[in-house]
Amino acid sequence: MAKQLSIFDDDELSGAEAPEPAGEVSPAARVVELNNLLHRYAHDYYDLDAPTVSDAEFDRLVRELRDLEAAHPELVTPASYTQHVGGSVSEQFAPVRHARRMFSIDDAMGLAELDEWLERTDRELGASAENPVAYTCELKIDGLGVAITYENGSFVRAATRGDGAVGEDVTANVRTVRDVPYALHTAPLDAMPRGRATSLEVRGEVYMPKASFVHLNAERDRLGESVFANPRNAAAGSLRQKNPKVTAGRDLETFIYAVAEPELVPVSSQHEFLAWLADLGLSVNRNYRVCTSAKEVHAFCERAQLRRGELEYDIDGVVVKVDDFARQAELGFTARAPRWAIAFKFPPEERESVLRDIRIQVGRTGVLTPVADFDPVLVAGSTIAHATLHNLDEIRKKDVRVGDTIVVHKAGDVIPEVVGPVLAKRPVDAMPFEMPSTCPSCGSPVVHELGEVAYRCISIDCPAQTAERLEHWVSRKAMDVDGMGKELIGRLIRYGLVRDVADLYALTQEQLETLPTDRTYATAGKGHEKGDPVPTGRKTAEKLVAQLEASKGRPLARLLFGLGIRHVGASVAESLASAFGSIDALKSATEEQMCEVDGVGAVMAAGIAEFFRTPQNLEVIERLREAGVSMADAAASAGQERPQFLSGSTFVLTGTLEGMTRDEAGAALKALGAKVSGSVSKKTSYVVAGPGAGSKLAKAQSLGIPVLDQAQLESILATGELPE
Repeated sequence: MAKQLSIFDDDELSGAEAPEPAGEVSPAARVVELNNLLHRYAHDYYDLDAPTVSDAEFDRLVRELRDLEAAHPELVTPASYTQHVGGSVSEQFAPVRHARRMFSIDDAMGLAELDEWLERTDRELGASAENPVAYTCELKIDGLGVAITYENGSFVRAATRGDGAVGEDVTANVRTVRDVPYALHTAPLDAMPRGRATSLEVRGEVYMPKASFVHLNAERDRLGESVFANPRNAAAGSLRQKNPKVTAGRDLETFIYAVAEPELVPVSSQHEFLAWLADLGLSVNRNYRVCTSAKEVHAFCERAQLRRGELEYDIDGVVVKVDDFARQAELGFTARAPRWAIAFKFPPEERESVLRDIRIQVGRTGVLTPVADFDPVLVAGSTIAHATLHNLDEIRKKDVRVGDTIVVHKAGDVIPEVVGPVLAKRPVDAMPFEMPSTCPSCGSPVVHELGEVAYRCISIDCPAQTAERLEHWVSRKAMDVDGMGKELIGRLIRYGLVRDVADLYALTQEQLETLPTDRTYATAGKGHEKGDPVPTGRKTAEKLVAQLEASKGRPLARLLFGLGIRHVGASVAESLASAFGSIDALKSATEEQMCEVDGVGAVMAAGIAEFFRTPQNLEVIERLREAGVSMADAAASAGQERPQFLSGSTFVLTGTLEGMTRDEAGAALKALGAKVSGSVSKKTSYVVAGPGAGSKLAKAQSLGIPVLDQAQLESILATGELPE
């Protein structure tokens, strides 16, 4: 992803605001109260990745504590939040001690506070018109702080910031972040004091691009999982996964901007240092400027704030640093932050509106999603009037009700989000929201599985799910109806010819021939006028009819997979087909009997049983049966037990096969008890290699695994006997 200028503030999340002190409170009591609040909020933010108070409110509390301690120095203790970096070390990961302490940065909430810091810094450094202090202005990335260590130029370790001195070992996860190099460029390393043999700990932020954040939340919402409040939370949650494969699928990126030991760097200023980091091959945000006056610093901050909505990644301010390293050293550090840097924080942009309705939207997979409809309001450059409320748990957590005055913003400067209600403006008759018991699209009962947040309609003739269910039914791993793709299915639905999968088998050749396409005639001709839609045509219709007829005889596993039963994928469908042999036997099985099948657990068994208890589903299955779709495999139909000749053997298929696909060959092998794997290992029994076989064949040969051709495969399928 191209890394452009970044600008954004998304941290007005949700949750309770910090209470104001009631009445006269002594400074000592208020300091204790503030420290308790700040440590609790910091734990929620840094350790749980679940903020319970806005950044703006948190920063206000920090400033109040600092002001009180400045006025009453005797109240400062080592345990004060002002003496620590936010965060602690989770026991989930091994601890890693940083080469040197990782500090926080003090905040400036507005240009007036920024000017105070600039004036004080200029004064302490003896700035003059002839010798101004240069400042490097960098965009403040809203991500998760990370320290990455390179030994001899090679990546060896990565850790979160933690408590500043000790972080969490997230090496395996950071290795999956695509822009983190495993090896640095050597030329810049050679300029270091001890050359490339030096250990180098660089520091920066791991973040999630806005587009990736939108995609991740949409997918989690589709699956009925809780969504992330903003890209920062998504990045933090993704980096702190026990399974690196999860992190790898989350599309994280980095910006590096600091180093643990500046004396090792062969440059003397921050802007030179950023260029040096880029020369090493590290990801650096190049949108920085060197400014020599408050006017120039203001201009950079204002431009960043104005254009942050254009960015592909998230920021919440601008970091202003003294550019010269020697002058940085002259200023030094406080207990928790450098004196030579300040973070100018963007003000939050939130608006109030009135919630007029909470309507239910049925997704293509049957998930019922509540959506807030509110009076249109301008937020971050565009007018919004709707926002997903995700699920009932989220509605109850925020306690939003129809009629409420609500606070809205854009999470990640992209996604409209309801922050919460303004309780002081709540109407007396506002009632808590409840999910409907029946699907608003088809009227079928709504299912809420234990342990899940999602409410679902599982009817396979639900109009809201029609397109996706039809596309799944005709897909290659299901009923494999060649030529019936998304565009054709869309036209069949649009013209009222199909509503569910059984309707496909009632289609006639004439209906398909005359079905209008999205193309139109350029000129008038026999039987049509210019602009009339072009029909599908005879040849295409004949092919589709033949494909639909052929699909009626597909194996039971494909039928079960094609029905789209909750949790039942292709592999589980094969196990169920092998165990029960017919759809009637599966329909009559108890949940306990289903659980005896390999790969089927209690939750899956309950979902299968619920599917076969739904009247609409049974009606569609009967219509499929009447249309001639096979409901049982041949062996089951003949009342025979399937001989498992190949039990204990593992096959890998590679290359092309004549007269059958690899999926069909795999299904035939599995029907005889074999396991079919997608990769070659020492546990592989045989590799079947057709023309075009590549790396799998080479690996099999290197491991000494027997390689079979198609003739040998067909012999095994015919006789059930393995080669000598």
